[in-house]
Amino acid sequence: MVIVGKRDRDLHELIGRLDEELLERYPADEIFGLDFDSPKADETTFAVAYLGSRPVACGAFRPLEEPYAEIKRFFVERDSRKLGIASRMLAYLERKAAEAGHAVMRLETGEAQPEAVGLYSKFGYEVIPAYGEYAGCESSLCMEKKLNNR
Repeated sequence: MVIVGKRDRDLHELIGRLDEELLERYPADEIFGLDFDSPKADETTFAVAYLGSRPVACGAFRPLEEPYAEIKRFFVERDSRKLGIASRMLAYLERKAAEAGHAVMRLETGEAQPEAVGLYSKFGYEVIPAYGEYAGCESSLCMEKKLNNR
């Protein structure tokens, strides 16, 4: 795992493929991306995972109101799934968020992504009421987990 800047080419190529996959599962108005030109993007920590020199996964977390942080733009290439990369990326992001002082990690996914829901559940995330921009979006499934930093 490598921390990268918000303009990193590998990061944006992976996010492009994430968006393509999400559009196969959800209407465009139900996909919650990240505005890379907003001040929130400057506060977001981005990571890319490589197999050799090939970028195969990305993920990020951004601070919300204390004590929360939120997972964003989490993706593993289809041909690199089932290799444990998603688990390693999620653990890495949780560790970095805890090191930054966040006590609770939140995320938004959807029932049309059962593999993601399964991963998050395996890591101890529990379903919570929709929060923030996800409130009122029927396809959103919000989850959270207390981090082990305190």
